[in-house]
Amino acid sequence: MSKTTPQVRTWDKVGYGIGDLGNGMAMQIIGSYLTFFITSILHVPGTISGLAIGVSIFWDALTDPIMGYISDRTKSKRFGRRHLYLLIGSIGSAISILVLFFIPPESELTFKVILIFIFIIAYKTFITILVTPYTALGAELASDYDERTRIQSIRAVFFMFGVAAIMVAGLFLFFQPTPEYPVGQLNPAGYRNLALFTAVMTIVMIYIAYKSTQKYIPRLNEHHFETEEGHSFKQLILSFISSFKNRAFRLVAISYMFNNIATAFVNNIGLHVFTYTFLMDNTMISTVLALQFVFAVLSQPLWIIVTKLLDKRNTVIMALSITVFGALYFLVLVLFNDVIGANLWWFVPYGVLGGLGTGALFSIPASMVADTIDVEELETGNRNEGVYFGSMTFAYKVAQAITVFIIGISLDLIGFKSGLAVQSEMTQIGLGAIMALGASLAFIASIMILRHYPLTKPMILEIQNKLKIKKAS
Repeated sequence: MSKTTPQVRTWDKVGYGIGDLGNGMAMQIIGSYLTFFITSILHVPGTISGLAIGVSIFWDALTDPIMGYISDRTKSKRFGRRHLYLLIGSIGSAISILVLFFIPPESELTFKVILIFIFIIAYKTFITILVTPYTALGAELASDYDERTRIQSIRAVFFMFGVAAIMVAGLFLFFQPTPEYPVGQLNPAGYRNLALFTAVMTIVMIYIAYKSTQKYIPRLNEHHFETEEGHSFKQLILSFISSFKNRAFRLVAISYMFNNIATAFVNNIGLHVFTYTFLMDNTMISTVLALQFVFAVLSQPLWIIVTKLLDKRNTVIMALSITVFGALYFLVLVLFNDVIGANLWWFVPYGVLGGLGTGALFSIPASMVADTIDVEELETGNRNEGVYFGSMTFAYKVAQAITVFIIGISLDLIGFKSGLAVQSEMTQIGLGAIMALGASLAFIASIMILRHYPLTKPMILEIQNKLKIKKAS
């Protein structure tokens, strides 16, 4: 294995990617179900729900760059910089998920709120310990421009399968209607069963990623052990600031921040919209989401080809434009919800457009971040993947925290009542408008930012060639 152009075996790429199946499940059950569970099952007011989740996301944002800094500077011949954190994070995340969704709905409100605050913070802490080193590991496995995109595409496919396992298979399998709960997604037992399934799968999938990439620890340690840096809070702050001084990274991070603001709107209020605006049951919702995920997965080879033809920046802009059309089309469906109802055929264009567009957003931005780190390595001789990915998630999670809090307040402002199976007409339209307008505006902002991204493939290849010469000398 060449020290300057290390290759990763195909099955090891797959093994690494499988880990994001577990990450996708762990993140999606919180991102898409928790707000609905808190408001509709535990009957906690939307403002309190938004505050709890918003505070947890803000905490998550603060800990991401810290965890990235810690993992970058971890030195272990056995575990390398990242691997021990995969084990700790997966187990802690699984336990936190179980506690959250096993909160008894009949408990006193104060008790429920205390448990929610404690264990959503615990979950966010452990998911940071898991995901930040995991993502950084994928960026440092390969140095080749196109190889990075392939690794991230494989990872993205498994992440989408994880999301689909929760949102499509999860809805269909765990929320079947019963005589007591004709609307299956209002059954508390479904959330407990889904949480148990998610907890087990998260640990198993991450362990597969751990074993698949364990053999690369000696090679990854070679460069790291040659680099000596300070270990202090001041150094952490300097590393964080340094990442945002990198203009190319700063633009990717801000663009990705807006992408995730859009995701926050869809994830945190999407189940409300399908349930209350379009009066869909679990099977209908899972069908719409399945269509979207199928096209997101099938689009991965397409986006790899388009990236080679148009470069990464233009490919992502194309994908974002498709998602904007999808969001605006969904807004039209919302405005005519009384005519459309639960007619699935009207949702086919939304599923296709949403799937195609978001397919690129799961993989290419992470590959672009790895490219921006080459710029820093050429200038300083250091590769701080953990800090960079931690800084990127810090930016978008602070914005996400504000977004989720606004969503929680909005639920109360539009008159959402958790005890009603059928909401008022104004509430139905309001739910859909919040989701569609919020997502479309965020995606448009992402496009405007990314238009200024400076790095092209020839530029990266030139930088990498200079790095090879520098290392050889």
